[in-house]
Amino acid sequence: MVRPIWRLAQAVAVLALLVTVPRQALAQPDPVCELDRPLVMADLPWASNAFHVAVVRRIVETGFGCTTDVLTGATLPLFNAMKAGRLDVTMEVWKANFPDQWADAVQTGKVVELGINFDDASQGWYVPAWLVQGPDAPASDLKAVSDLPRHKDLFSDPEQRHKGRFYNCSLGWACEAVNTRKLHAYGLADAFTNFRPANGDALAEAIGENYRRKRPFLAYYWAPTWVLGTYDLVRLEEPAHDPEIWQAMMSSRRPAQATAYPQSHVSVGVQAGLMAEAPSLVAFLRRYHTSSALVSEVLAHQRLYGLTAAGTADWFLRRQVGVWSGWVPEAVAARVLAALG
Repeated sequence: MVRPIWRLAQAVAVLALLVTVPRQALAQPDPVCELDRPLVMADLPWASNAFHVAVVRRIVETGFGCTTDVLTGATLPLFNAMKAGRLDVTMEVWKANFPDQWADAVQTGKVVELGINFDDASQGWYVPAWLVQGPDAPASDLKAVSDLPRHKDLFSDPEQRHKGRFYNCSLGWACEAVNTRKLHAYGLADAFTNFRPANGDALAEAIGENYRRKRPFLAYYWAPTWVLGTYDLVRLEEPAHDPEIWQAMMSSRRPAQATAYPQSHVSVGVQAGLMAEAPSLVAFLRRYHTSSALVSEVLAHQRLYGLTAAGTADWFLRRQVGVWSGWVPEAVAARVLAALG
């Protein structure tokens, strides 16, 4: 009974929004955009960024009457394009990945950090929730990585039965090197096989297959992702993040200490010239805010139904009016809803 009531509440919210918008706003199909050119956005190669870009493009095009375009590439080349003014907006700035370059660009006035898109991005080692939670959990005392040595038999490696298996990242990923160091620091290198899948899809498939077959597994993963939105996983506790320990860990192939991944605050960034060029768009982007849990849920829906990023954005905009309508003026929200049908 909860979901129908919730959907009714959403419908009431939409109707209330439309009723409160001035009639002349609804009758203005072609608002005048502040820009006389397309708003150019960073098309970074991962699903959560593609979702955010699609949401912004739909709102900017149908609500503000602007045109948009994307520039495709990797993090640092697109960051340099934004510094040079060839790129307007990056919806996911992971500052921790290039802290010095980002800080320098902000201090020299080339880019502006408008706000936080989501502040709960996370990385860690996960186990299935059914394994550790509930009255019948086989390992209810497994809470932290320090508990893993006495539970290694639960995670038996099919190729080396005397060891457990840890599903790491693929070779070449930064997280693979981090996790390999952690296995040594936590005293697990001899007890667990350091299994590296061929690619990200193979890692997700291993998690999914083990989860569906209800086989215990220990795997690295990160959020927001469709995997965390689809499967009920629990992140094991680690020592709280300590920058000095982290740096020492990354400077040694066999460190004596390890620490949790840093919590990431993922920002919205723009090239500085956009502040004066398009203040209304900047105000919208400044208010844009989501969460890792929300985006993981959205990406799980996208995968389940085989949607494109644009189709997922439209689904989100129809379903979560209460989330996004506060980012924009009422007239803009009404035009977006009208365009969605």
